[in-house]
Amino acid sequence: MILLNFSHPLTSEQLAQLGKLGRPGPAQVLDVKVQFDAATPYAEQIASLVSGIALSALEWQRAPILINPPALSFVAVALLAELHGRMGYFPPCLRLRPLAGSLPPQFEVAELLDLNAIREQARQRR
Repeated sequence: MILLNFSHPLTSEQLAQLGKLGRPGPAQVLDVKVQFDAATPYAEQIASLVSGIALSALEWQRAPILINPPALSFVAVALLAELHGRMGYFPPCLRLRPLAGSLPPQFEVAELLDLNAIREQARQRR
């Protein structure tokens, strides 16, 4: 599995938690630096960001990819649209949650969001 990390670097503990959720640890973690200019359209910046990831068109469509989305919601939703266009489906996403009482703030892997399954379930509620 390839983990595309569009957020803060993940700790070894967070990567190990994937195994507890029924997923093996990723074979490859690609940290993608996300820094956006608010004065420039996000769609252009997202396309450029994703084009800079060293994956072929075939890998985008066939490789098992998991994403840790960026925290900024506008960037995250535009990123999901771009990824769906390249992959043909919504990739699963990590959801992190804060650990209560931790200083400095620490986060753990809470769940994997299967966006494709969520989409299919929603289609039945049309």
